[in-house]
Amino acid sequence: MNRIVYATAVLTAAVVLTACSPTGKDQAAAADESRSEPASRVQHDTNGDVIIKLDAATQRVMGLQVASLAAKELAPEVKAFGRVMDPTTLSALVADWVSAQAGAEAAQKDLARLQTLAAQHNASTRALEAAQAEAQRSAAMAAVARAKVQGITCKELAERPDLADFTAGLIAGREVLVRLDLPAGEALAAAPVGARLVSLIEDATPVPAQFVGAAAAMDPQTQGRALWFLATTNLAELPPNSAVTGYVQIPGARQSGVLLPRAAVVRFKGTSWVYVLTGADEFVRRQVALEQPFEGGWFVREGLAVGTKVVTTGAQQLLSEELKGQGGEE
Repeated sequence: MNRIVYATAVLTAAVVLTACSPTGKDQAAAADESRSEPASRVQHDTNGDVIIKLDAATQRVMGLQVASLAAKELAPEVKAFGRVMDPTTLSALVADWVSAQAGAEAAQKDLARLQTLAAQHNASTRALEAAQAEAQRSAAMAAVARAKVQGITCKELAERPDLADFTAGLIAGREVLVRLDLPAGEALAAAPVGARLVSLIEDATPVPAQFVGAAAAMDPQTQGRALWFLATTNLAELPPNSAVTGYVQIPGARQSGVLLPRAAVVRFKGTSWVYVLTGADEFVRRQVALEQPFEGGWFVREGLAVGTKVVTTGAQQLLSEELKGQGGEE
């Protein structure tokens, strides 16, 4: 009897264990499920920086490309705002000056002729006096006309010997004049060596410009000193009356930094960021301060060293991958 009871207990225990333990099929399914949940690509280091880990194959699929940052030097600059001059107003004033100048020259020639005749007793004193008065009046009118040109530009431009031809070049679009107003109270210790002009068009290429002279009049609204600059290249980005931001270059020690490609910059939460390659499969998002725009990129003085490798193609994809790994934008 005891043997029968013992055998029955053993059989019952075996049935219970069989029912509770996973079958071979269940074990395989659990293993597959474990393999289908890879570790998150988005991690954080001890400083709280976001790290994205991507193997080489994934990087190729995403088309990621990196570039090493090159050194860049920047001359001291003062930021100013201004506008491209409409040359039609200047052209009208120059035309008045040309006409007045021609009249003055004709009057002076007539006076010289009468002076010669008067010396030969072939001209009356009255005629000579009239010629002298006309020569003085014509010279004064020419001076006023030139002063009007200087009043809307500067002394250096108004006194150009080729003023008429210069204005014709502005009308033809071969050159553009730009007035930049410095911040109120800003004074330059020395004459500018040039400027970089940037239109309000997104990702506009900075246009180099040469210094012409200080404006004869101050803007009544900004109350800042004004400067005139002449640009001869990339004129399509500087149509008449367009607003520009100017970076006035002044003498002084140059600043050192790097040139950050525009394609490397991503905007997130109102801030500029780049993804830095810190290992074969690691990308770290870093905040950057974009100081001055240049053709193809930005001058950055702090936070990025020469030789740092940043993502130049696919940075936006990395941001999307990061946000996906965090369950969306915070």
